[in-house]
Amino acid sequence: MYTLKKSLGQHFLRDENIARKIVSSLSDTPFTAGEPGHNRLLEVGPGAGALTKYILEIEGVDFKAVELDEEKVLYLQKTWPVLQGKILHKSILDMDKPFDGPFTVVGNFPYNISTQILFKMLEWKEDLLSMTGMFQKEVAQRVAAHEGNKVYGVLSVLIQAFFHVEYMFEVHEQCFTPPPKVKSAVIRLRPRPAPAFRDERQFFLLVKTAFNQRRKTLRNAVKPLFEDAILQDPLFGKRAEQLTIDDFARLTWKMGKPANPNPHA
Repeated sequence: MYTLKKSLGQHFLRDENIARKIVSSLSDTPFTAGEPGHNRLLEVGPGAGALTKYILEIEGVDFKAVELDEEKVLYLQKTWPVLQGKILHKSILDMDKPFDGPFTVVGNFPYNISTQILFKMLEWKEDLLSMTGMFQKEVAQRVAAHEGNKVYGVLSVLIQAFFHVEYMFEVHEQCFTPPPKVKSAVIRLRPRPAPAFRDERQFFLLVKTAFNQRRKTLRNAVKPLFEDAILQDPLFGKRAEQLTIDDFARLTWKMGKPANPNPHA
């Protein structure tokens, strides 16, 4: 049949109820199989086809899947011949947008690259109608966290700046083969209007710089990005985890020319 590859972070969903629940939840998004332009769907990491077989039951779907493991590509094509020509044999991290125009993403994402996949969603944000995906529970919680939460960070701010995040439900380890050593959760992203920042590049730089030294006050963490007079604002006495997304956006209007454009240097 097929083998499991730990190097690719493969944990295959075997609970049919969970698989159906994820696919059926697409009906609560802008994805509409019968409507041209809204019927495009990309599945990430189909593996052995736990979600795929239910997706293929949706009439009118314009479907593609991206799968890095050649063995799984061959297995999927043999099991469902209709998939011939619909599977992209590559890593999602290396691919261009799968469709021209708007599309939806769904998947049981490889946990070892799940954060990178989320940043890929940011790259595609102009055309992404929604994303529904399975993540390690800790990553899902970080994405959904709000200011004041100890896991609120770069991922929380940058994703929520462009997407509404819905923490949908959690999934037990025994729903997978092999059972992962971590808990899992399904979240959904839907586009939202971007906050009123001056410049997207500066917004990303500010957020990453602030959280790079999250235990320091903002005044010390982002000092290279602002003139001294601006840093006297009481807001800079807070730590990064205390600022809202709109706080970060407002601060971009006060940024000067960065003394050091590398937030991790």
